[in-house]
Amino acid sequence: MKIPRLLWLIFCISSLVLFFCSSLRHWLFQSNALDLGWFDQSLYLISQGKPPIVSFSDDHILGDHAAFIFYPLALFYIIYPNVHWLFLIQGLALALSIIPLWLLSKQAGLKDNLALCLVGVYLLYPLIFNVNLFDFHSEVIALPAIFWAVLAGRSKNFLQFTFAIVLILSCKAVLSLTVAAMGIWLLFFENRKKYGLLSLFLGTSWFIITTQLIIPFFSGDEVAAVGRYSFLGDSVTEIITNLILQPNLILGRLFTLVNLEYIILLFIPLIWGLNIRYLSPLVAATPALILNLLTDYQPQKDLVHQYSIPILPFLLISVIATLAANKGLIRNPKYITLWSLIAFLALGKYGYFTSRYLEQRETLLAMREAVKLVPHEVKVLTSPQISPHLTHRSIIKLAIKDREPINIKNYDYILLNTRYPGWENSQDTVNNLVRELNNSDDFELNYQKNGVVLFIK
Repeated sequence: MKIPRLLWLIFCISSLVLFFCSSLRHWLFQSNALDLGWFDQSLYLISQGKPPIVSFSDDHILGDHAAFIFYPLALFYIIYPNVHWLFLIQGLALALSIIPLWLLSKQAGLKDNLALCLVGVYLLYPLIFNVNLFDFHSEVIALPAIFWAVLAGRSKNFLQFTFAIVLILSCKAVLSLTVAAMGIWLLFFENRKKYGLLSLFLGTSWFIITTQLIIPFFSGDEVAAVGRYSFLGDSVTEIITNLILQPNLILGRLFTLVNLEYIILLFIPLIWGLNIRYLSPLVAATPALILNLLTDYQPQKDLVHQYSIPILPFLLISVIATLAANKGLIRNPKYITLWSLIAFLALGKYGYFTSRYLEQRETLLAMREAVKLVPHEVKVLTSPQISPHLTHRSIIKLAIKDREPINIKNYDYILLNTRYPGWENSQDTVNNLVRELNNSDDFELNYQKNGVVLFIK
């Protein structure tokens, strides 16, 4: 099916807008060590032929989420090591989803104007804009791949389907649950036996391999997120066992006001196009949804962070099914667009550029000047918001309370923002460090301006 030029134009404009917004946030020193600095340093180290051990916590990148996608991404850093590659890749990936979304809409028999309207619905869904601002996460690469996997499965294109599934699995270990659940949906609800079985097999196998072999091998411990579900057990195996044998443990966790608020946030932008008879695609979204509902970790219950990304494609596929059946509360593209625009205005975080992102404006120039004074291969201790501007180094640590006690003798350069320590609980940590550095014979103050200080050994 030929893709209209207008759709490619929308893709290009959307990519540029998303790239510009994330780059502007970074320029304003609002990006953070966790997670942008983490991924940026990993890619830099891979591109330099070094083990991708993130110096913030001395963890191997594969011990985090078994995200093998970072190895091919490092090819861009070989060309030119720059964090803006991540912003560009993220913007392109988020915008690229509109192509398979449009094709899925047309495949379902929707008219051009309604298919194009759904493209706007996707781009205005608050999560898309918001997650683009929250540093970088490999799940965004899986987003268009999920759409493409569904399209390939429905079109019976086995090679494209297989490639899309492998790409999804390479982005993050937990996405294997989404892939497995998608297999169940394809098998029992879409009548795609071969595709469903492959997806179920690959998803289940990869989940076992990553959680029981790869992540423990590189991290020496359990999957990091296990701690968010400690009420179910201390390991992936124990959690799964208790979910099956003791379902009563989860009831009190599921039915809470916080979870009700999250469900409302998730569904309200699309509520006009959802019908209970056409919600079978949400079978594939169930693992991600349950994980988000069970935890007390607040970032998994909003439209700001990346945790709802595996849910969105199947929400939209449900909307397509509803519209294709001539159902839904609203079918007029004008009113659908208006609803989506209102949802974006209410839940999008564009206002951060005139408020939160300008909080450190009086120290921006000083931070930029100080960053330029730090040589390439030195051991650096710095504030979290400065670290993503210095992560092309082998050793860079964070001056935060969670890293205490901090031995200043381990570093060559110490760059701190005393007005904005990065983490609210770290103000005393930074003040104590500056006091210690001023009294040390091993360090001298090299730069000081607007609360930004640079000490050199």
